[in-house]
Amino acid sequence: MRNAKITFFPVGNGDMTLVITESGRWLLIDANIRTAADDPDDATPDVARLLRERLSHDADGRLYVDALLVTHPDKDHCTGLRKHFHLGPPDTWSDSADKIIIREIWSSPMVFRRASRRNVLCDDARAFNAEARRRVRLYRAAGGAVADGDRILILGEDEDGRTEGLEAILVRVDQEFTRINGIEDESMTGRLLGPLPSDDGDDDETLTKNNSSTILRLSLAGAGLPDKCRLLIGGDAEVAIWERLWQRHESRSDRLSYDILLAPHHCSWHSLSYDSWSEHGEEAEVCGDACSALGRLATAPQSSPAAIPSRTMTTIRRASAPSASTRGSWMLQPDRSSASARNRRNRPPESWSLRLVATASAVAPRACPGPPSVDRVP
Repeated sequence: MRNAKITFFPVGNGDMTLVITESGRWLLIDANIRTAADDPDDATPDVARLLRERLSHDADGRLYVDALLVTHPDKDHCTGLRKHFHLGPPDTWSDSADKIIIREIWSSPMVFRRASRRNVLCDDARAFNAEARRRVRLYRAAGGAVADGDRILILGEDEDGRTEGLEAILVRVDQEFTRINGIEDESMTGRLLGPLPSDDGDDDETLTKNNSSTILRLSLAGAGLPDKCRLLIGGDAEVAIWERLWQRHESRSDRLSYDILLAPHHCSWHSLSYDSWSEHGEEAEVCGDACSALGRLATAPQSSPAAIPSRTMTTIRRASAPSASTRGSWMLQPDRSSASARNRRNRPPESWSLRLVATASAVAPRACPGPPSVDRVP
């Protein structure tokens, strides 16, 4: 057993998060691997190298992730997939290309279907979607007998019954699941919160683009506790979705609670308001239900993220709980896997990780706040 760990990579205005469970499985959520990092004279962090340094090799000498989730088919969530990850049958992997094997894809067909209706998908998004469809076809043809590199977990039912017959690899909205790469894993519990099914009153804008993101709450085990840390991932979901999530879960708001929030749409104001800040300024109104959905805070803060160098990370939120807790402590600290090289360049750490650093200890109760402040650390 190892300590669970969450790494946030410095990818600019985008997302890329690596979750390592206590059981040692690797879940990558989104990717934004920019080609500018290939230029040694460019300051863009080489997150491909940083990722590869953290992964392990399988019995065939291939780097791998146990699962990859693309929450939203915008470029800043999937750039670099074709260049750095093997897409296609695993037996076509080549040593010369040395790409990362994706043992299992987590994909929402509805997210891609809604996004593509009004928006042209980038090449990496189309490649990911094609790979997801390949794996579904193989699953049907093989009667479910698929192996590493061919697995898929479908997040949310597709329209018009297109996910019928795939129930064994389907997670429905509001459902919990505990498997990674086809294996039950007690060190992680996921709850799928979105994409939400359509309502009769939905217009096209509500169902497409940013509002179609996969929304997932992960509960990670640690220090003997099955629910040590809760991570809420919101993709690029905007205010209409968070408003509806609160209306859907107000009576069971614990489903939205988190210790760590990867702020939706890179801390965009439109996660909280229908009004344009540039047009309305201080007169812009905040949506109370969206604030309630994003304000379900699960643990007391152990330290402030204010001291984190502003250029190193995307977004992080630490917060406090409405009741006493024994959830313990997590500390944000720089990764040092290549510290000597970075020190020679006199640069700050290139990524930050949350690590379990203490066993459970009592936390004094504190009233749950109203609308949350959203910390932005670009």
